[in-house]
Amino acid sequence: MRVGVPKEIKNHEYRVGLTPSAVRELTARGHEVFVETMAGDAIGLLDSHYQRVGAKILPNADEIFATADMIVKVKEPQPIEIKRLRKGQTLFTYLHLAPDPEQTVGLLESGAVAIAYETVTDARGGLPLLAPMSEVAGRMSIQAGAHCLEIAQGGRGMLLGGVPGVPAAKVVILGGGVVGTNAARMAMGLEAHVTILDVSLHRLNELDLQFGAMLNTVYSTIDSIEEQVIGADLVVGGVLLPGAAAPKLITDAMVKQMKKGSVLVDVAIDQGGCAETSHATTHAHPTYRVHDVVHYCVANMPGAVARTSTFALNNATLPFTLALADQGADAAMKKNAHLRAGLNVYKGTLIYKAVAEAQKLAFESAEKVLGI
Repeated sequence: MRVGVPKEIKNHEYRVGLTPSAVRELTARGHEVFVETMAGDAIGLLDSHYQRVGAKILPNADEIFATADMIVKVKEPQPIEIKRLRKGQTLFTYLHLAPDPEQTVGLLESGAVAIAYETVTDARGGLPLLAPMSEVAGRMSIQAGAHCLEIAQGGRGMLLGGVPGVPAAKVVILGGGVVGTNAARMAMGLEAHVTILDVSLHRLNELDLQFGAMLNTVYSTIDSIEEQVIGADLVVGGVLLPGAAAPKLITDAMVKQMKKGSVLVDVAIDQGGCAETSHATTHAHPTYRVHDVVHYCVANMPGAVARTSTFALNNATLPFTLALADQGADAAMKKNAHLRAGLNVYKGTLIYKAVAEAQKLAFESAEKVLGI
C-alpha cells in the first residue's frame, strides 16, 4: 500500500502522523511511505531520518494526497485537505465529527473512508488511540491552569499548591476517566486541594483506592457540580461520551457565580466543550474571559508538547496502521471489530451513530456497509 503523511496545517500543530520508526515498520513489510517535506521538522524528525528508513519525501501536500492510498494524520482534516481526498481513499486520523457538521459534510462528499482514532475501541471497552492524548491533555490541563491563575494571565494570582500558612488552590475535575485521573495526579503533585466528580460509583471507588485521602471524590449531580464549580479556583472539564458531543455540565449561570479570576480548562472542547461558555481557541490565542473567569479551550492541547505527543500517539496507532496497510481498509475492519468501531464515514455514508444523532443525519451500520 502507498501510505501518505502530510504536514499538519492546523494552527500551531507540530505533531506528525508517523514517526521514522513507524515508517520503518511499514517499509519493512513492503509498503511505500510518502512524507511531505519538513512534516516533522519542528520536533526534530527530519526528512533525512525518514529517508533513512525508506520513505520518499514529496514537496507538498497535493502530491501526498494524490499519491497515497491511505493518509495518516493527527488532527482532523482542514477544508483544503478535505478537498484533496478522493473516492475510496482511506483517512486515518482524529476526526471529532460530532460538533463539526461542516467537516462531516465534506468527508461525505469526498467519498473517502474516514476512520477516527478517537472511536477505535479495545477488548476492555477503552479507547486506546484517544488514551495517550488524553493522558497528555490531562497533565497539561493543570500546567495550563496553574499558569492561567497568575495575575499576568488574568487569573486570581494564586499559586496552585499555596505555601505554609496559605491555603492551596481548590481544583475541581469533572470526569474520572483518563483526562481526569492524569489531571488529578498532576494537581496533587503540586499539593493543590483536589476533587473529582463522576457518575460512576465504581470509578470513584477505584480512584479512592488509588489515591486515598489525597483525593476527594464526589458523585456527580447538577447540585454537586454547581457547588464544586462555584467554589473552585481551577475547574478542569474532562468528560467524554465516545464520539458524541460533550454534555454541557457547566452552565452560564454557574460560570457567572465563579470567583473573579478563577480558571476553566475545558479539555472536552474537541467534542464541543462541557461548558456553555466554552468555544475552541488555539495555541496562538489560548484564553478568553467570560464573567471574569479565564477560559482555556485549546482544541489541540497536546500539540504544545508535540514531540512527546507524537511518540505517544504512534505507540498506540501503529498496530492499527499496520493492519490497514497489510490487509486493506475493508478487510482489516471486517476482521477487527475494534478497528471497525473507528469507522465514521464510508464512501459517502455516515456510519457513527453518535455523530448522526448530534447532527440529525441518517446513518448505516459499519457491518452493513462492509457486508458483514
